[in-house]
Amino acid sequence: MTTPANRHLSLTLFDAVIFDMDGVVTRTAKVHAAAWKEMFDDFLKEYAERSSDHFEPFSIEHDYTRYVDGKPRYDGVRDFLASRNIEIPPGEPDDPPDKETVCGLGNRKNRRFQQMLSERGAECYESTVIFIRKLRKAGIATGVISASKNCREVLEAAGVANLFDVRVDGIDAERLAIPGKPEPDIFREAVRRLGVSPGRTVVVEDALAGVEAGRRGDFGLVIGIDRADQAARLARFADIVVADLKELSMEEAIEKIITDDLPSALEDIEDIGKCIQDRQVVVFLDYDGTLTPIVERPELARLSEEMRQALRELAGKCTLAIISGRDLADVQDLVAIDGILYAGSHGFDISGPEGRMEYQQGRAFLPSLDRAEESLRKRLETISGCQVERKHFAIAVHFRRVNEAKVPEIETAVDDVLTDHEDLRKTGGKKIFELRPDIDWDKGRAVAWILMQLGLDGKKVLPFYIGDDLTDEDAFRELREKGIGILVRDENRLTMARYAVENTEEVRLFLHSLAQLLTKGSS
Repeated sequence: MTTPANRHLSLTLFDAVIFDMDGVVTRTAKVHAAAWKEMFDDFLKEYAERSSDHFEPFSIEHDYTRYVDGKPRYDGVRDFLASRNIEIPPGEPDDPPDKETVCGLGNRKNRRFQQMLSERGAECYESTVIFIRKLRKAGIATGVISASKNCREVLEAAGVANLFDVRVDGIDAERLAIPGKPEPDIFREAVRRLGVSPGRTVVVEDALAGVEAGRRGDFGLVIGIDRADQAARLARFADIVVADLKELSMEEAIEKIITDDLPSALEDIEDIGKCIQDRQVVVFLDYDGTLTPIVERPELARLSEEMRQALRELAGKCTLAIISGRDLADVQDLVAIDGILYAGSHGFDISGPEGRMEYQQGRAFLPSLDRAEESLRKRLETISGCQVERKHFAIAVHFRRVNEAKVPEIETAVDDVLTDHEDLRKTGGKKIFELRPDIDWDKGRAVAWILMQLGLDGKKVLPFYIGDDLTDEDAFRELREKGIGILVRDENRLTMARYAVENTEEVRLFLHSLAQLLTKGSS
């Protein structure tokens, strides 16, 4: 059991927490929703009369949460109207509120919101304020973001403006051309201003678009607050979902998922065996750091014959898949076992036994990856030990052999190249920066797709995923409620895995033990 002292020390895993304003800090979400409804209902009535269509009012429960909540004002207008198949001119930001354009309707909504705010004032969620004060007392930086251009006024009216080290709002978004959620850029700007890294930052959101932005931005922890009875949808992207922040403290949230708290998969093999019972087992495995130890150069990571034998033994008992950041052909050659599934490039390139399953994501991004690779090679060729590895659907920049003082220079180069390629995104791993297509696809999505294609996504199936890297967290998250994630532990960090092993030798022993369990179950 983790002691209170350990829970306190776990706070060192984070440097900052960024809060959305509406619905998380302040109770203005209901005011926004009411202003949206009043504006849209007036417009829809007029539109229905002109077009002889049926008038269907704006629904706060359905339309607000799905099309408007958490987004920049004009994006909300555009997305909702598109859901009703209504097209009007985009207009200009200075359009008067009575002009029937996207900007005009957005400005009409803002005028009504300001009137309502003046009439009702701004209130805070007291539990959030208490939570923020505890964080600041513990030395954790705090930031607030909002798509609203009224953010400063709302925070000042609620008396909480002084609780945040930085604020990034709708005014900043317009000035800096920051795209709206679910793009993570507004959170990234707050992180930049705070001088911290996304991996050591927590995002707290109540909107579906907001938790998705937190997930896309590779932040250390995403907490969803369910204010609108949408817990299941929030959980698709959030690490933790609560009805209110009073349900947890930061220490308790971390305690549930830090690696030091994970039980040993080998020591608990009997309990794991009870979970199997009559269920069909599917095993997914990462390659580097899981089947082979991490080495100085990726081309030196060779599978031992003992590990290959363990894989062959298990492949005869259940469905087996290798999901690697390496290219598909590379991992197939390294493992060299027929009759199993392989997924390369973090699941962007999938091939089943004897070609029975073929899938690729991201082909349209290849030209952008080509140009980014060329730029990175030019920028990094003079840095000793830095290795740019082009994969089919990704570019890996390895800095394991680089002098530590040079790493910031490498990351700056990667970030600079990324600004010229908005269709790519940066991810991280062990001593690596990586550029990938900026689409909602990862190892977790690949695992779900494979299970569905094989008809193995039912309750009678128990999927396992064993991995060691940050890129494996997407798979751990995917299987959190329906399978078993096992982390190859080498550092104390956040994880969604349920069990741990200490090294690749323990992976081999676990695979052997699992094969024995399956043999007993079939006898």
